[in-house]
Amino acid sequence: MDAKQSTISVLMFPWLAHGHISPFLELAKKLSTRNFKIYLCSTPINLNGIKPKLTQKYTHSIELIELHVPALPDLPPQYHTTKNLPPNLMPILKQALDLSEPIFSHILKTLKPDLLIYDFLQPWAPVVASSYNIPAVDFITSSVTMTAFMHHLYKNPLAKFPFQNSIHLRDYDKVDVSHLLNPSRENLDKEKTRCFDCIERSCDVVLIKSFKEVEGKYIDYLSGLIGKKILPLPLVQDCTNEDDDGGIIDWLKKKEKGSTVFVSFGTEYFLSEHEMEEIALGLELSGVNFIWVLRFPMGSNTSVERALPLGFLERVGERGMVVEGWLPQVKILLHPSIGGFVSHCGWSSVMEAMKYGNPIIAIPMHIDQPVNARLVEEIGVGVEVVRDKNGKLDREKVGQLIKNVVFDGEVVRKKARELSETLCMKGEEDIDAVVEELVNLCVKNKRQDQ
Repeated sequence: MDAKQSTISVLMFPWLAHGHISPFLELAKKLSTRNFKIYLCSTPINLNGIKPKLTQKYTHSIELIELHVPALPDLPPQYHTTKNLPPNLMPILKQALDLSEPIFSHILKTLKPDLLIYDFLQPWAPVVASSYNIPAVDFITSSVTMTAFMHHLYKNPLAKFPFQNSIHLRDYDKVDVSHLLNPSRENLDKEKTRCFDCIERSCDVVLIKSFKEVEGKYIDYLSGLIGKKILPLPLVQDCTNEDDDGGIIDWLKKKEKGSTVFVSFGTEYFLSEHEMEEIALGLELSGVNFIWVLRFPMGSNTSVERALPLGFLERVGERGMVVEGWLPQVKILLHPSIGGFVSHCGWSSVMEAMKYGNPIIAIPMHIDQPVNARLVEEIGVGVEVVRDKNGKLDREKVGQLIKNVVFDGEVVRKKARELSETLCMKGEEDIDAVVEELVNLCVKNKRQDQ
């Protein structure tokens, strides 16, 4: 049988975070319709959240594989995920995942997949795969821009980043790059270089969740830095009508077209008291309609009413809606009443806003978000709320920028619409290119194995 016609089996191994598992699942769905058999491997608590998203269409082509990481005293099974994980337990979660290497090895040996697709924190995974002669490919779920920026610092700590006029860090940004600015490579903490090791161990190609229309020059630069082909994957979640919106869509229907902002800071960042107050009062000052999804750490003894400034909900009245927990983000972003997205600039949120034509009011918090916010400004589909020198938000700036985008920002709104039209016209050519590369990789490996 022609190798290209036979089914290719892939084991996918994302990091234990929803923001990583979700893109892996989207890729699994794309591959499963193209003669791939997918095994998606994660801890039981993460897989429990995935099961409802696997409709009957995928039950034969995507199989969930439980990874039972070793039990550690401070890490019961409900913490085998980053969701609701107390920050002090993050190092222990990484340690537990590292200790699962022999268990993962047994899974690989048992399933004997043709290919491993792994994430950015498991540099030992491609090594284990290599011991079974299984090719392995890194799939990065953050932006190419951030990956190129960090890799530049890692490879050339003394050289200027070629795109530094637009892509740079401010003094207050919570992005730890101090270890990369030391020209001496000897004392680099291996814990902080995992992502670079993962890229270096990827076979020939690296997959990255991105639009080449947005990050083309950064794709070219990163490819030159690492000596591998970068394959962009334009993975954006579709709207699923089954999502319960808690009456939000009915509320939105009463609002004028483009008159409302959606406010969300992701599933795993919790606003400080100061941030919450300044954003709330900024929304009040803006005079713009808003839907705000608020999240609190698990076990916190607070509520929307207690967390927000005194009298805020009464003063904004029918103009604003604040919901605790979760809302169907894509469904809301697609609604014609939405005229802007107040976002932390997590990469999935940025890609959704770009695809669906929503201008972004960027309030980045940490990790890759500041760089993503600068990219959003560079391509003209959003504006960033700049903090003061101490990293504090200002309600006046927040309110003014929201007001400018929704009421006066025709330039940024037009740019967002144009980019959306470009991205929505795209076919599946980028996915097809990835499929071709992965098939060739597996075929080449089998030939060498014979």
